[in-house]
Amino acid sequence: ALVPNTKGLFRALESGIDEVAVFISASETHNKKNINKTISETEIVLSEVVKESISNKKTIRGYISTVFGCPYEGNIDTDQVIRLADSLFEMGINELSLGDTIGIANPVQVKQVLEQLLKRYPADSIAMHFHNTRGTALANALASLEMGISKFDSSLGGLGGCPYAPGASGNLATDDLNYMLTNMGIETNIDPKKLNAAALYIQSKLQKPLDSYSVKYYESQHK
Repeated sequence: ALVPNTKGLFRALESGIDEVAVFISASETHNKKNINKTISETEIVLSEVVKESISNKKTIRGYISTVFGCPYEGNIDTDQVIRLADSLFEMGINELSLGDTIGIANPVQVKQVLEQLLKRYPADSIAMHFHNTRGTALANALASLEMGISKFDSSLGGLGGCPYAPGASGNLATDDLNYMLTNMGIETNIDPKKLNAAALYIQSKLQKPLDSYSVKYYESQHK
């Protein structure tokens, strides 16, 4: 569960969650619009959340948003991303997810950021969170794989978005990612037929088409 503060943490713990996710933006403007706090104020809050999560023996993942670009501030300095990564790991998080919140990243940029972070932290402590706004999510996932990253956030059918990131589309589609990985010979233990069935169920409930290529192809073959 995403946990913004200690009040949210206690509610999450009562619900029996097994992993705590804390989040902060690399962009001051986006951070204020997202949670109405400065980055410095957020770090103080997250430090308490992480401390309490550790005392409750929960796994903790830290998320940094707008790593590759911000809808309000434009380019984000990689040094800022590294500073926040250091801050989160010093708090005691177990792993870090780097977010391309508005789907602006490209594979070269992804590798450049990872080259810097992987000098400081092992690949198995890093995850990637791509949005597919400009159709580059799979390409960015492949670039990350080539850098040794094996953890990716995704959403079935490409659901998602961000109300405080104008223009952001859904996340990297789980079904598209699974198709690419399995056809590259990487075992995911995820059944594509069940993924497709679940995606079509979601689509029927939303009553609007999902964005993933896998859903569109599956529908074209079963008309």
